[in-house]
Amino acid sequence: MGNTPQGITLTPDGARAYVADRGSNTVSVIDTATDTVIDTLSTGAGPTDVAISPDGTRAYVAVFDDGLVSVFDLASDTLVTDIPVGAGATMAAVTPDGTRVYVTRQTTDTVSVIDTASNTVTDTVTVGTGPTGVVITPDGTRAYVASFSGSVSAIDTATNTVIATILAGDVPILLAVSSDGALVYVTNAGSSSVSVIDTATNITTDNIGVSAQPRFPALSPDGAHLYVPNSGPDTVSVIDTATRTVVENIGAGDGPTGIAVVPAGTRAYVGNADAGTVDVMGTTVIPDQGPMAGGTTVTLTGHHLANATAVHFGTAQAVITANTATSVTVIAPAGAGVVPVTVTTAGGTGTLGAFYYMPVPALTGISPDAGPVPGSDQEIVITGRNLAGAIDVYFGTTRAVIQSVSDTQVTVRAAGAPAPGAVAVTVKTSGGSADGLFYTYVDRSTITDVSPGSGPITGGTGVTITGTGLTYTEQVAFHGTPAPFSVISDTTVTAVSPPSATEGTFDVTVTTPGGTSSGSFTYVAPPGI
Repeated sequence: MGNTPQGITLTPDGARAYVADRGSNTVSVIDTATDTVIDTLSTGAGPTDVAISPDGTRAYVAVFDDGLVSVFDLASDTLVTDIPVGAGATMAAVTPDGTRVYVTRQTTDTVSVIDTASNTVTDTVTVGTGPTGVVITPDGTRAYVASFSGSVSAIDTATNTVIATILAGDVPILLAVSSDGALVYVTNAGSSSVSVIDTATNITTDNIGVSAQPRFPALSPDGAHLYVPNSGPDTVSVIDTATRTVVENIGAGDGPTGIAVVPAGTRAYVGNADAGTVDVMGTTVIPDQGPMAGGTTVTLTGHHLANATAVHFGTAQAVITANTATSVTVIAPAGAGVVPVTVTTAGGTGTLGAFYYMPVPALTGISPDAGPVPGSDQEIVITGRNLAGAIDVYFGTTRAVIQSVSDTQVTVRAAGAPAPGAVAVTVKTSGGSADGLFYTYVDRSTITDVSPGSGPITGGTGVTITGTGLTYTEQVAFHGTPAPFSVISDTTVTAVSPPSATEGTFDVTVTTPGGTSSGSFTYVAPPGI
């Protein structure tokens, strides 16, 4: 593989995967039958995405640094031409009839429209600030563009005009569209969420929380699941599109970014930008984790599954709730450990994968255990047992964003709360939920008086600081120098002034989880000749 793999796109038949390697200025070609790199295509500087024509004959590579779209013939994997589109070519999408390519230009707030017959730019559409992702509806009538500014632009492809500007989450970046064109899914890097847009009304109807730094979303061929790589904690969130909930977080490599699901729906290719690798992720058993008590709804994907007579998790029989030639939906029985999942039909019994029975999690500690009401970027470490694969963390009713996960700890960042006070901490995994810890949201403190207001530069003056919100005081400082202190009450803190190198009036600051407030203290030099 090349360096820093970004967008991954499969040929329509799923036989090959094309991976834009931004760090090495190449596109890697993977044979999906053998999962080996069979060719490496050279591009200009900074390839970020690959779009493939519906007939599978052409690949259009967005080359960010050089402002190009490189066109490759896929029969020979050779360069046909470079199309200059201008600075910041970021992502590309081909219309269903193959006649046009829409290319976002992140640095110019525009989308370039390429005519594929002449390989020239024929139109330019102005959209929101920092356009990144672009998708085209299956009927070819609309292009949707996600922009850093917080909006998604809907473009009428007949007139190449913006017909709607849709509010999404914080920093929307990349998109996927359902096979019927009814829904567009948008990953929001700033709010660590996925927005769901109803294309009939061009309104965001839902926001689904995922983990930190979500990247390229990809739908399963049947549309039942949405896969979202999270480059922060190195996981892939699996969203049930019917319930719009995360049912599993699957571990990935370092910095998962791009993802593509094969047409059969049995596996996905995940590009790990930081590791410079592509993982092959099995999707035949989704989710492949659940509680030991059973009860998890599981979708099995494969071939020749029609008229299944039995599904077993190990030796325990599951309840079949739906069945087609390519999938079986079941309710997992109770169990323990890792067990094979088998399907029995008139043709015999086959193993589709494994299912992991996860123990119930338990929490033992949280640090820090308090923070500001508006939330912050400070990382909070929750410790415990059986935390691997954590799906959600809540502080009261507020979802915290997962930054990293191991079996013994989950690191999160707290979002804002509606009011100050202590709230319960809940961690949800595939094995169940755990609570028993508390996190306190704290208002910013105030200082109303520092008494006495002066003292010698040699330090040692006992000072009483009065104000509000002082219970959680973490530090008292005089002119930036920490001072010994004691919390007396929510309105009173006592401190001893440290020495000062100079005389004068300086800030006295009190730092709490809610922020820093200040008063003043005057250092006085001793009399002299």
